[in-house]
Amino acid sequence: MPTFSLTVPAGFEIQRVDKFLSGSDVVVRECGNSNRSHLKTVVTGILVNGNSAKFSTKIRGGDTILVEWEENIPQDIAPQDIPLDIVYEDDNVTVVNKTQGMVTHPAAGNWDGTLVNALLFHWGCSPVKFSAHRPGIVHRLDKDTSGLIITAKNPLAEKWLQRQFQERLVKKEYIAIVCGRPPERTGSIKTQIVRDPKNRKRFKAVTDTDGGKFAHTVYRCVASYGAFSLVRLRLKTGRTHQIRVHMKYIGCPILGDPIYGNKSMLFPDATLMLHSRLLGIRLPDSNQLKEFKADVPVRFKAVLRVLHKKYPKSVT
Repeated sequence: MPTFSLTVPAGFEIQRVDKFLSGSDVVVRECGNSNRSHLKTVVTGILVNGNSAKFSTKIRGGDTILVEWEENIPQDIAPQDIPLDIVYEDDNVTVVNKTQGMVTHPAAGNWDGTLVNALLFHWGCSPVKFSAHRPGIVHRLDKDTSGLIITAKNPLAEKWLQRQFQERLVKKEYIAIVCGRPPERTGSIKTQIVRDPKNRKRFKAVTDTDGGKFAHTVYRCVASYGAFSLVRLRLKTGRTHQIRVHMKYIGCPILGDPIYGNKSMLFPDATLMLHSRLLGIRLPDSNQLKEFKADVPVRFKAVLRVLHKKYPKSVT
């Protein structure tokens, strides 16, 4: 997501973030409009002096504001006949095993060929039936992350699913092949996640600040093969790049990660080895947790075959 930063002029009177932004030429240049109602639809995150903030946060002269935003998705998204691996579907939801390389919803640089385009064709409907500008999307996976994603087929289902994600009631489990061996067979990683000041497209895990956003990942090392490990991960929070950042933090970057990892001599053509394997959630009008599972991807099996032949398996 694009970002921009502003510094509040010295001596500026104390006021709310949204009031300050609405009067900024920088905001107009970056977002196309500084109207407060418009900003609420495009701004996805605000940091004041490195700390997470809201539109109502009070600022003063000398403060630095970092704004994360994304362009409004047009309401005339074109349905596209793109094959989908549908794991489950009923009148309210569609659960998809997203392929690696597919963007979840239209955004700058990826206005078509997305999961939303494919779903609109599959559902045979127009996005205007939804209140949000990301029809049916209640959570997302990175472009290079494959696996389970649940989508809503109507506004009531959207709200039902969104509440569970907001209240952290969703069970989310991933598998990853990482470079290195985790320090313990099982572990719990708790850090703040902040943007990397040296690269705005990256994030990093830190423990010496209250800034950023709290992130919690639980992992279990299933097996190690030489300098590689197969890891199962459970998300307790859902931050951007959370697993990728946390694996880097413990010295085990994910194999094939172009942002947080290094190129592997053994697997020079590897793509991101991260897969959403299990999703547990309550479906609309149900109090019973329903779990969905996705098969292990072919790219994982190919890497594991090589590792099985080359190295002895270790579970310690």
